[in-house]
Amino acid sequence: MATFQLITLFILLLTSPVFPATFTINNLCSYTVWPGILSGAGTSPLSTTGFSLQSGESLLIDVPAAWSGRLWGRTLCTTDTTTGKLSCGSGDCGSGTVECNGAGAAPPATLAEFTLNGAGGLDFYDVSLVDGYNLPMLVVPQGGGGSENCTSTGCLVDLNEACPLELQVTAENGGACLACKSACGAFGDPKYCCSGEYATPDTCKPTYYSEYFKTACPRAYSYAYDDGSSTFTCASANYVITFCPAPLASKKSGIQNPAAAAATTANFDPSSSNQEAISYYYSLLLMVIFLFH
Repeated sequence: MATFQLITLFILLLTSPVFPATFTINNLCSYTVWPGILSGAGTSPLSTTGFSLQSGESLLIDVPAAWSGRLWGRTLCTTDTTTGKLSCGSGDCGSGTVECNGAGAAPPATLAEFTLNGAGGLDFYDVSLVDGYNLPMLVVPQGGGGSENCTSTGCLVDLNEACPLELQVTAENGGACLACKSACGAFGDPKYCCSGEYATPDTCKPTYYSEYFKTACPRAYSYAYDDGSSTFTCASANYVITFCPAPLASKKSGIQNPAAAAATTANFDPSSSNQEAISYYYSLLLMVIFLFH
């Protein structure tokens, strides 16, 4: 009987799904964010492809072995009362539902990209602005081993506030900037898209527009061949992905601009709200990790 039980246990271990990592997804924005997830070709889908996170909420997701894919945030999502379809002001995946069901983000959108257990058993990850920007985002590896530096990466600032006019995506009534296009998305020029005769690292170089993103977010991808300063590796880590990690916000939801946010931070009263205090001090901790890691 003992031998049979051992064999059964061995079979279960072989056939059970392996979850080598977890993603903890936090929303520290002062408004609701609808994260979307797209698994890469040939990799197992996660338990969800889209969901909503109210301000201050978190969700933990198990990630299977050798997973690759991308994660982003959708903003200003509403459901049509006639059709029942969901649509979002930025990052919309076009599924018409909270779940993205295998669809990716419509640019512009800030992307967190992962390849877990890749070459040499390493995780490769980055935060990309190649398809434009819509939200501040931070990726922090936790518990990683090996000789890799497991560096935190992301874009901590609100680029919508100072987005060049020609790259802005605004509300239909011409209001605040909702997202900031890439130059490729705005103009379709091969020199910005790294396509055609510009499809190699030697011919596709940084531009005025990619430098705008790179200066503000030096660890994020700013154009297609920005690998050297934008791709990071770790081994056997879990990952914390946080929207709005710093006390910054954009006008797209009628909330404070960076200057006003700074003033609010200076006058913050931790006793006013336990949830706000937790989010505030957690955001400061993430900022310290990002700056000094």
